[in-house]
Amino acid sequence: MAATSIIEGILGFNRGRDPRRLELKYQAMRASPFGFLRGTCHLFYADLPQDPVLYQAPHTWISGDLHLENFGAYKGDNRLVYFDLNDFDEACLAPCSWELLRLITSVHMAGPGLGYGPRDATKLGKDFLDAYCRELAAGKPRWIERPLAEGLIKKLLQDLKKTQRRKFLDKRSTKKHGHRSFKIDGKRSLQTPAKESRQVALALAHFAQGQEHPGFYRVLDVADRIAGTGSLGVKRYAVLVEGRGSPDGNFMLDLKEALPSATASHLSVQQPSWSSEAERVATLQKNIEAIAPALLTPLEMGGRPYVLKELQPVEQRVNLAAWKGKRTRLETIIGTMGELTAWGQLRTAGWLGSAEREILSAFGAKAGWVEELLESARQRSRVMTAYWLEYCAAYDKGAFKISK
Repeated sequence: MAATSIIEGILGFNRGRDPRRLELKYQAMRASPFGFLRGTCHLFYADLPQDPVLYQAPHTWISGDLHLENFGAYKGDNRLVYFDLNDFDEACLAPCSWELLRLITSVHMAGPGLGYGPRDATKLGKDFLDAYCRELAAGKPRWIERPLAEGLIKKLLQDLKKTQRRKFLDKRSTKKHGHRSFKIDGKRSLQTPAKESRQVALALAHFAQGQEHPGFYRVLDVADRIAGTGSLGVKRYAVLVEGRGSPDGNFMLDLKEALPSATASHLSVQQPSWSSEAERVATLQKNIEAIAPALLTPLEMGGRPYVLKELQPVEQRVNLAAWKGKRTRLETIIGTMGELTAWGQLRTAGWLGSAEREILSAFGAKAGWVEELLESARQRSRVMTAYWLEYCAAYDKGAFKISK
């Protein structure tokens, strides 16, 4: 792909996004090859090689943007804590190998920042695929048992279980005269224009009318939320609501606009006709994960689809910054990532166009395609790294400067 088309493609894909958060996205993409990969899912799938493993693999439901940091701990709708895949903005029906390719490519592109090279990345990729194939062949979806969790996953689950709502509220909001409001720090949140705050309050009020406890959703404050990389600049709000009573029974919600899947746009596979993109995201997350996050639901605001769920501490996501110089931490978790990926695909087997469980199990059992996929990931990482270098050159020349 020509350098000009790479730059034009990135600018075009992000056109119309909130400039304050888009500037942060461009900075994150400039910072590292892995950050660039996270911010360019649309580019990753635009020119995949015609490798048989990428087009002849069974079709299944995938998250569409699997990488090392799209796993984490969260509180489910049963208030228990889980560790699973946690980003479904790009979820779609696709060859199951597309999910694997992106994850292993992310292992390669995270290498420079974590202090390991291509050979170690290939070894980690194979560990991921070995676990994935074993669980896919077994044909039985499971989940991470909290008492049996080890290492980083155990710590994430324990920390989240011990997280008290009041302390989390105190971290993200201020309390004055018995009323809370968000802290606007420029790192997690930005000021929301008054008109948009009113729109959010009206949308939640309308949604609450159909809920068992409508007062729970009474809006107290709204802030523009800063989170992730790929979706930075998309309309996204942190919403403080009455919950179980002010001030310490308040809840924080995440309200995010749902856009069409960038992954699906590069597929010839027929996708279901969803009532909205928010229905797609919420429905697939509920079916791929063992247990859905608390309060997950689609809703409409201003004629556009949004996904609503409880706001979870970002600290409970897998964070590569904590692994720098400690590759053994990644080695202990990569197999679990492979297991979770297989279990999610097995849960949706035979549903809305996905291959039946027997077909997926056979694919995992006859894993002669593993070396081909590992080579595809090596090649893809080289291509995406070259794209990153082109991006860096253009960024440094001001091509991505945001007009204030």
